[in-house]
Amino acid sequence: MSELRNFDLNLLVAFDFLMQEQNVSRAAERMFISQSAMSHILQRLRQQLDDPLLVKTASGMKPTDRALAMIDPVRAVLRDVKRLISAREEFDPANSLRRFVIAATDYMDLLAIPALVERIAQHAPGVDIHVKRTETPFPEKELENNDLDVVLGFETVLKPSGQMIVEKLFDDRMTCLVRKNYPKNRGSRLTLDEFICMKHMLISRTGTRTGLVDEWLAEKGFERRIALIVPHFLSAPFIVAKTDMVLSLPERIAKQFIGLAPLRIFPIPFDLPAYDLVMVWHPLRENDPAHRWLREQILAVCLTLDEPLTTFATAQAVRRPGI
Repeated sequence: MSELRNFDLNLLVAFDFLMQEQNVSRAAERMFISQSAMSHILQRLRQQLDDPLLVKTASGMKPTDRALAMIDPVRAVLRDVKRLISAREEFDPANSLRRFVIAATDYMDLLAIPALVERIAQHAPGVDIHVKRTETPFPEKELENNDLDVVLGFETVLKPSGQMIVEKLFDDRMTCLVRKNYPKNRGSRLTLDEFICMKHMLISRTGTRTGLVDEWLAEKGFERRIALIVPHFLSAPFIVAKTDMVLSLPERIAKQFIGLAPLRIFPIPFDLPAYDLVMVWHPLRENDPAHRWLREQILAVCLTLDEPLTTFATAQAVRRPGI
């Protein structure tokens, strides 16, 4: 036989058992089939290999020279196939030299990436991490092509397609950040009118002049003045601390900023819903052991961040808008 497509590769398993037992009945028992079925398989092997393979002798059945020459190569093929179809080897982080690429918003870059890098350095010193900015539109092709491993950010901002796997990490909500001594003689909250009349700072990586707050205000017929737009979080706390501007941003980031500059947090004076921070990846990577390990590390870090959000007892109660 000259072409592989004409050979039934399932017969190689039966050949191996026949060579081990050199007995049709015992080989049939090993394969959990009847003796007649194994005799039929032996006949097919003989036809396809054009050789008797097993021959009756006075001392029992004996393999032919062709069969003896095939034993070791066939077993090697079966071992390779078994490794191929068996469960993948587990990922060994301590000895891995793998490189992971993570796309993250500024928010996740500030809040989660430092702790993630520290954790990976402890458990997988040979693993490298490349953090990229998230892209608009959502980088589905990069995930599919394995140019990206995971994407981290607000689900409402990322807008991943239904084809992606999305796992919630924690949630956050919008708050207001002002310098510590402004407004003067102010209690624990701002009214909606006061909020609208203040000068606002907006963090916008793409340069757009609106955000989630503006969308809510527009629905209610309001508009705020955006006096300053910056592309990232880095300068934000220091600008707010030196001006009369108000910055609307997620509470968990606001708490981080309080440690950097003399600032004060107010509840936003209308009831925006909490927003889910998520990790997104492509189904093609779902069962990859290394990829699963990375996701476990990200989840473990984010669990340490998932402390309850502050309860502002005096916050103005407004009907929760739909999103």
